[in-house]
Amino acid sequence: MTDLTDAASVNTVSASTTPVRTAEQSLAGRRALVTGGASGIGAAVVRALATRGAHVVIADVDTLGATALAEEVGGSIWAVNLMDTDALTDDTLATALGGVDILVNNAGIQRINPIQDFKPADFHNILTLMLEAPFLLIRAVLPQMYAANFGRIINVSSVHGIRASPFKSAYVSAKHGLEGLSKVTALEGGAHGVTSNCVAPGYVRTPLVEKQITDQALVHGIPESEVLSQIMLTESAIKRLVEPEEVGSLVAWLASNDAAMVTGASYTMDGGWSAR
Repeated sequence: MTDLTDAASVNTVSASTTPVRTAEQSLAGRRALVTGGASGIGAAVVRALATRGAHVVIADVDTLGATALAEEVGGSIWAVNLMDTDALTDDTLATALGGVDILVNNAGIQRINPIQDFKPADFHNILTLMLEAPFLLIRAVLPQMYAANFGRIINVSSVHGIRASPFKSAYVSAKHGLEGLSKVTALEGGAHGVTSNCVAPGYVRTPLVEKQITDQALVHGIPESEVLSQIMLTESAIKRLVEPEEVGSLVAWLASNDAAMVTGASYTMDGGWSAR
């Protein structure tokens, strides 16, 4: 997931490259938007959706990364800082989300500290990006989904949406809130052909997790080489990181017609962590 803390203007740029195509075109004719789509889980989701025929809009503060990926998959970009919710006006969102029938809320950041040392500004920023911004995007896209009697809302949550860990008060709070928002969306959207689900992976092999290894080593006072075995994977039955492509595949399935009766759910992909 991409850190969106830097400022960026809001504009849409289209790419002319031919989209990635395979024999399975289950999402042909669909238009998807993926937040934090320039790298990590988001980039894997972009590729999975594009491979299945969707036109994908990559929403990210990293304009260069988003543009390169859009050229690769034949998509387009929305250069946006989702932290700046004041800029997410109804008109701006209507332009950015026009024609979107698959919305993937993925953008996220992480900060690790004990509660007494947690900066209020960091807490606010995490909830803004990972809960308030998804609410604003869902709110904006639902009317056109209702009119079309079709829509897919897919929220990239986390095992921390259903479990807690120390030193992650803001992240855990945001992901728990996202799980609740997703369920309410499912209940309201069901009569209108709109499904809403969460994907809840454990630790995924991304730059965000790589940075956490350093932070976890500092806060726990252990070498970085011991973080995976002593901290991150202790609860998992399968002792490895989740691959971004695995998450992308599940998101793509939830976006398809095969998942039309799946809504209000949270699909864990945590190697058995939440089975405890």
